[in-house]
Amino acid sequence: MVDNRAGGERRQPRGGNGPRGPQRRGGRPQAPRSSGPNRARATHPKPDPAPDHGGPALPPDIEARQLSPEVRRELTTLDRNTSDFVARHLVAAGELLDEDPEAALAHARAARERSGRIAAVREAVGIAAYRCGDWAQALAELRAARRLGSKSPLLALIADCERGLGRPERAIELARSPEAAQLSGDDADELRIVVAGARSDLGQLDQALTILSTPQLDPTRTGETAARLFYAYAETLLALGRDQEALQWFINAAAADVEGVTDAEDRITELS
Repeated sequence: MVDNRAGGERRQPRGGNGPRGPQRRGGRPQAPRSSGPNRARATHPKPDPAPDHGGPALPPDIEARQLSPEVRRELTTLDRNTSDFVARHLVAAGELLDEDPEAALAHARAARERSGRIAAVREAVGIAAYRCGDWAQALAELRAARRLGSKSPLLALIADCERGLGRPERAIELARSPEAAQLSGDDADELRIVVAGARSDLGQLDQALTILSTPQLDPTRTGETAARLFYAYAETLLALGRDQEALQWFINAAAADVEGVTDAEDRITELS
């Protein structure tokens, strides 16, 4: 879902132009890394610490100019030293998001301490908190980003946070909103995955399957969103006892998964 905010090549999305989140060189990562319709899983996040205006140590090779021009423009309301501080912590957050989301969250929080009224910064905290499984903090930060004027399509993330907090009905309700009706492409597919997961949470597997297959799935698609969509469909088929169909869609998911974001290959081995 994601346009590149930190420079370098475009990276494939968690939705078409998805949340900006923490920035990193070479492209911006998608928020979730788990797969299937049940991505929101309970964890034990660390509490948000008291403000520390120093923040975690910054690696010496992190520079403000590594942040995308679009986000740097959002920081122009800050004085130069503060802007540099915030930009470097956002770059560090993006660098760490995949390998150490808790460290990424610490950097994003440091940026927020100096610039809590900037949408891109609140998105960064929200996405890092999401990766840590801190659904309450992620939800609060993503909503704050929207209030501050974020143009990123954050609806799928917000809905998945509601699922993570044990409120699948709210996720389903968000999917009926006018904002949801305006989504297209990967952004719409991301929301389909979340809403199908919410239906599965409620034991409504047939409804989940219908959501995932409407519009009809194209097994020739590739990319991260397609891989997770096929994986979610396969898992739902499996839950319904349709093992052979599930196996085929895990195969389709593996073929689509050019970045290795799912464990579809393992599932194929289990079912073969």
